[in-house]
Amino acid sequence: MNIAIIIAGGSGSRMGQDIPKQFINVYDKPVLIYTLEGFQKHPQIDAIEVVCIDGWHDIVWAYAKQFNIDKLKWIVSGGHTGQESIRNGVYHLEGIAKDDDNIIIHDGIRPLVDETVLSDLIIKCNKYGNAVTSMPYNEQIFIVDDEISTVQYIPRETLRRVATPQAYKFKKLDWAYHEAFEKEIGIYGSSYTNTMMVELGERLYFAAGSDKNIKLTTKDDLEMFKAYLKSDKDNWLK
Repeated sequence: MNIAIIIAGGSGSRMGQDIPKQFINVYDKPVLIYTLEGFQKHPQIDAIEVVCIDGWHDIVWAYAKQFNIDKLKWIVSGGHTGQESIRNGVYHLEGIAKDDDNIIIHDGIRPLVDETVLSDLIIKCNKYGNAVTSMPYNEQIFIVDDEISTVQYIPRETLRRVATPQAYKFKKLDWAYHEAFEKEIGIYGSSYTNTMMVELGERLYFAAGSDKNIKLTTKDDLEMFKAYLKSDKDNWLK
């Protein structure tokens, strides 16, 4: 089975709005619903779990009914940090998910998840045991030497940008979150499942990514999202 955990537990303070950014309406539809629709429409996704801010659970259920997100099976309360929220989602699946099920973790504020990205993620996870969405880095990266200058760069061919969605077999994922929180490894700051896994000594495998898979953090990101929704793909582009 392929189960998606959608993380919608953040308050979205950097967006500067009165409600969490995952619930902002764009063309009469909440951002979170755009995200959920990407998983709802994918034929290989069997079930969806949303990790949500307390006080918004009933609203998510109502939106799911309104927009026909019938793969939504569970809503779980988030934690104080991103890693706590993911942990809560993983722990809730204990006794529900099987060891070999693919658990796909995705940010609720990445509403343009592509069907081909999800398909490749599932293929790679079945082959290797995990898979992380990745893209090549197309800019040059220099290391700061003394705050105003540099003498060293990192060859961009050795870099990948990794984001969500990312997928893991449930048995390994569940073990990893118990291990990480018991030993306090990879759970603080900007840590996420992928960085935590590496800190626990796991090897990660790259899957396909998409430049459209933007994370809505600022108002400029929101405007870019709206532009994507309004754009028409040119038929002549290969």
